[in-house]
Amino acid sequence: MSLRIVGAGFGRTGTLSLKLALEQLGIGACYHMTEIPRRPEHAALWLAASRGERVDWDEIFAGYSAAVDWPSCVLWRELLRAYPDARVILTVRDAASWYASFRETILPRLESLPPVASPAMHALYDLGREVILRRTFGGRAADPSHAIEVFDAHNAQVIAAFGPERLLVYDVAAGWEPLCAFLGAPIPAAAFPRTNLRAGFVTGLRSGIARGGRQVMPTRP
Repeated sequence: MSLRIVGAGFGRTGTLSLKLALEQLGIGACYHMTEIPRRPEHAALWLAASRGERVDWDEIFAGYSAAVDWPSCVLWRELLRAYPDARVILTVRDAASWYASFRETILPRLESLPPVASPAMHALYDLGREVILRRTFGGRAADPSHAIEVFDAHNAQVIAAFGPERLLVYDVAAGWEPLCAFLGAPIPAAAFPRTNLRAGFVTGLRSGIARGGRQVMPTRP
């Protein structure tokens, strides 16, 4: 199975809502960082890819038709070389709002690993520290000016790389209409999935651990 959609937006831009929306539209299973605790063997493959080593993407994405959130979003160039027919969705939001959400949720948990006995959860945190703190932000994620500069530069690079026929720049607050128009899909009767609110981050993290990691790294707001 080849990836049909590559999500290039950083975490905390609505990536879990996008994952659920794509699955609801029948695109197929969508890979998100929340998959790592259920597939901890993938962490080593992602770390190798982040170091520039060759990996078997089909091994990682077996059974998936889309990929969003970290670590996929920082390896979008590599993924699109492997899957040249895939389309790209860049989830966006106001940069200051994004950083406030990131700073209050993902950042403190990656900087200070909580007591977690599960090897699967340790794999998630190890991958997060390497791909998010080091690769994405160069060890300066706690510097708001630097992090926002990285966020804006990343989005600008993605936008510059593709035309509108292949790229959707998407704020999930817009709901179904732009997403369905881009994919040529009918608008569902069900409400657009709104999930992973900032206030529920810790609750989602704990319940995700208990359930094997299905909801661990919330996305927005």
